[in-house]
Amino acid sequence: MRSLKQVFALIAVVVGFGAAGSSMAADPPAGQAADNRTKEALAKDAVCTKCHDENDNKPILAYYQTRHGVKADARTPGCQTCHGSSVDHVKNPQGVSPRPLPDVVFGAKAASSAEDQTQACLSCHKSGNRTYWSGSTHQYRELVCSNCHVVHTPNDRVLAKISQSEVCFACHKTQRAQTHLISTHPILVGKTACSDCHNAHGSTAPKLMAKDTINETCYTCHAEKRGPFLWEHSSVVDDCTNCHTPHGSTKPALLKARVPWLCQECHSGDHGAAVNSGANLPTGNATTLNGQQPLANQSPRAQTNARACLNCHVLIHGSNHPAGAKFQR
Repeated sequence: MRSLKQVFALIAVVVGFGAAGSSMAADPPAGQAADNRTKEALAKDAVCTKCHDENDNKPILAYYQTRHGVKADARTPGCQTCHGSSVDHVKNPQGVSPRPLPDVVFGAKAASSAEDQTQACLSCHKSGNRTYWSGSTHQYRELVCSNCHVVHTPNDRVLAKISQSEVCFACHKTQRAQTHLISTHPILVGKTACSDCHNAHGSTAPKLMAKDTINETCYTCHAEKRGPFLWEHSSVVDDCTNCHTPHGSTKPALLKARVPWLCQECHSGDHGAAVNSGANLPTGNATTLNGQQPLANQSPRAQTNARACLNCHVLIHGSNHPAGAKFQR
């Protein structure tokens, strides 16, 4: 004969299985729940897609091939999430032709205000890289998301490295020309994209840089130039663009000017007083050799070598050499 404790234990097990069974009956499987969400979302979209179908002038239905069109995900929007309920457009109570426009129209001649268009996107995309959109250069110039992004296509060109630059170059034509110069970052071949350096949605740094400063942005790739160094080059610490132009140059290594003229913009008399001795040399050049012999009295090869700053100052970005800052080998 079973003890009282065993009877109670058996009752508890039976009740537990019964509760589990009722819970399973109440909550459909995950796959079934996703199917239900999909059907419900598609039913809401059908208000629009019954007219805007595959015969529409724009490939509207390609929207379902994008991340926004994954209807099994409860976070994804529908047509009315972005364009508004658009009751007048849907029902056309006045019977006018053409119909009244939707509440929010993107990227057309009769488009809604920049604020309304942007807010439709920022209602979901309001954090991360979009944190500093308000007050940014692009927002101030009344650009909207649809100027760069295309929602109803599975291949948004601005999201791919190989095609992103063409979207940016539609406005930034000077930078387009610079990328075709002999020295440039590999932007046109898709190894580097504009968004590697810039945050088009806003930034606390100058020039919409992705990091807090221009130098920090450069150091994300050029980490060997970061330092710290025992002997620092003040111009480098200040700003990489003091010497380099990032989008393209006719000089090697994206330099703004050739050596020694670039160096002599700051170092105009390091090697002695400027002694012309009748030689027609540019103003500001180091025109003496070791501060004693005028370069005008030297051979052309000696004159060239004396002006080749990088022959001696090899580690121009900074050095830990015990000899000091003058010869950074």
